Amino acid sequence: MSATRLIDRGVIRVSGDDARDFLQNLVTNDLDPVMPGQAGYGALLTPQGKMICDFFILALTPEDGGGFLLDCPLLQTADLMKRLKLYKLRAKVALDDLTETSAVIAAVDGTPLPEDAGLVYDDPRLPALGQRAITDVEGVEALVTAEAEAYHARRVALGIPAGGRDFAYGDTFPHEALLDQLGGVSFRKGCYIGQEVVSRMQHRGTARTRIVPIVFDEGIAAETGADATAGGKPLGSIGSGADGRALAMLRLDRLADALADGAPLLGGGLAFHLAEKPAFIRFPFPGEAGFGAAAGAAL
Repeated sequence: MSATRLIDRGVIRVSGDDARDFLQNLVTNDLDPVMPGQAGYGALLTPQGKMICDFFILALTPEDGGGFLLDCPLLQTADLMKRLKLYKLRAKVALDDLTETSAVIAAVDGTPLPEDAGLVYDDPRLPALGQRAITDVEGVEALVTAEAEAYHARRVALGIPAGGRDFAYGDTFPHEALLDQLGGVSFRKGCYIGQEVVSRMQHRGTARTRIVPIVFDEGIAAETGADATAGGKPLGSIGSGADGRALAMLRLDRLADALADGAPLLGGGLAFHLAEKPAFIRFPFPGEAGFGAAAGAAL
């Protein structure tokens, strides 16, 4: 077992008789399959369909008091609490910020975490990511055997984006951050905040921008936030990187044109090429048949 503590995560508890319906009416994913031992992944959006926050959703057993825990980005915790309180109205729901007393740990190498590590669950985005757990902050260091950088290096190698590193909250649609590929959006459930925009993007194929895994030719990744260009023209931005790999938020139509023209791709002035397509991605990938048409349709 190799695990690290993710110090950039917060924990919110949503409990009460209406907790499930309350979240079901707000978040992008379907809560029906979310049961103790089966976590979900989703996001809260603005009415315009942009992501306020993404998070993991864990159901608690009656013995643990019932309700749900949200494993969310630390910097978004206060804003998420504020938004949830705003939507609470008369619902029989209690909201508690457990960040100070809780800790989030994650497997670094995909091996299982100890059963006594706390509330252990499989990462619902991708099985290869392994397990995560929410545990008490006291004694958490005894579970830590690796640095967080090792976890993020594996995440980048697998092509999984992280909010605040690879995309900006308040300015990103779920499709752009690959939530539609990672089980973070249900297209069958009823309405939720921002649902109309997300559904339109899905059915019309209007995701102009996507996060794409890349490899730097010299084996050194550009800094996070560096500009990506193609033939000197703006292409997007570089996200988190490790071991010469990175994730980049790129305009698909401009990328298609650059690949067709053989234009050089640069990130922070460093040459890069596209990584192999991750197995979880189902949309036409750069270099595949149909990619150019799909990118053009996004205009």
